[in-house]
Amino acid sequence: MGMIVGGEPLFLILPVHWAMPRGSFDGVLLGSANAVRHGGPSLRQMAGLDAYCVGRTTAAEAARAGFAVAATGQGGLQAVLDRLAGKRLRLLRLCGADHVPLEPPPGIELVERVCYESRALPMSADLVRQLGPGADCGAGVVAVVLLHSAVASRHFAQQCDAHALDRSALRLAALGPRIAAAGGDGWGAVGWPAVPQDAALLALAKDMCQG
Repeated sequence: MGMIVGGEPLFLILPVHWAMPRGSFDGVLLGSANAVRHGGPSLRQMAGLDAYCVGRTTAAEAARAGFAVAATGQGGLQAVLDRLAGKRLRLLRLCGADHVPLEPPPGIELVERVCYESRALPMSADLVRQLGPGADCGAGVVAVVLLHSAVASRHFAQQCDAHALDRSALRLAALGPRIAAAGGDGWGAVGWPAVPQDAALLALAKDMCQG
């Protein structure tokens, strides 16, 4: 889209040991590609089962791991579950230590196991420099920041305050309203796309760059 984009890790993703629950499963419910990457040997033993995935990136990771992608969502993991209403399935949900509670419809048994965690990292000196007043492009806005989770939004806001960065000089493009709200107020602008998809988020970011 003609934008200059940089990535900055604010979390270290680490595997968490988990034990396979008793009984058989009809499939796995995956809310992040990290669940596949860090699922370990127990998850690999389930290869071949149906995978119900939150989005295309997770679905691609599941397919590479040998799962049969049965559903790919566009509006969050709850929406994926809701589409299974009327079926009788026992699903294993592999998730991170910080995850959104789900309400399975009648007939869907959901067993959850945490298989990874996100450890917050301090903002690097280079990122502080990029977001600070010394990097001001002259238009009053230093950067548009893309945020994909509420945890990331809260941590980013805390790091900005810890480094005395001016919130009003930054614009936040969040994947959804809950993520935007987690960052608090005081920003130069905050927005989110109509659908929680990366393409829509990038389009929003481009508009915010030009606004």
